[in-house]
Amino acid sequence: MADDDLAWETTDTRIDYSCPGFDIRMDDVRLPDGTETDFHYVDEPPAVVVLPFTSAGELVVIDEWRQAVGRTNRGLPAGGTEEGDDDYAAAAHRELVEETGYEAESMEPLVTVEPANGIANSIHHYFVARGCEQRADQNLDFNESIRPTTVDYDEFRQSILAGEVRDARTVLGVLYYELAGE
Repeated sequence: MADDDLAWETTDTRIDYSCPGFDIRMDDVRLPDGTETDFHYVDEPPAVVVLPFTSAGELVVIDEWRQAVGRTNRGLPAGGTEEGDDDYAAAAHRELVEETGYEAESMEPLVTVEPANGIANSIHHYFVARGCEQRADQNLDFNESIRPTTVDYDEFRQSILAGEVRDARTVLGVLYYELAGE
C-alpha cells in the first residue's frame, strides 16, 4: 500500500475512548499532499454473522433491543470475536449458541466484508449454519436483550424487501446468500 498514491501515512495512533465492544481510535496522519491531520474511527474486533437454518428449513432469527435507534430490531445472530479467536467458524458456533440456544450441525463460510470502512475497521465474517436445533439455554452478555425465534425463510426475505427488516448486517447476509444462489 505504501506505493499507492492515495495512501495516508499514519504517524501516530491512540485510543481516545474505550467501552465494552469497541474503542474510538485516533490516528495522526499525513495525506498525499503533505497535509497533517487526525482521523477518528471505530476500532473493534472482527465479528461473525450467522444465517442459521433449522433441520426443518426455517431460519433462526433474533429480536434484539437496539438502544442507538430506540427499538427492537429483527436480525441474524451476530457478535464480536474474543481474544484469541482465530477460528471464525468456531466463533460463529459459539455466538449462535449464546444468542439463541441453537447448535448447528454444520457451519460454512459465506462471505467476508468491511461494512463501514469509511468510519470503522470492522470486518464481518458471514456463515451459513445448517441443521440447527435448540439444545441449550441462551447465555447473553450483560448488555444484550435478545429473543430468538424461527421464521419461514421466504417470508423473512419478503420482510426485508418490504423494508421491515432494517439491520444492515442481516440485509447484507440475506442478499449475498441470494446472489450466491445458495
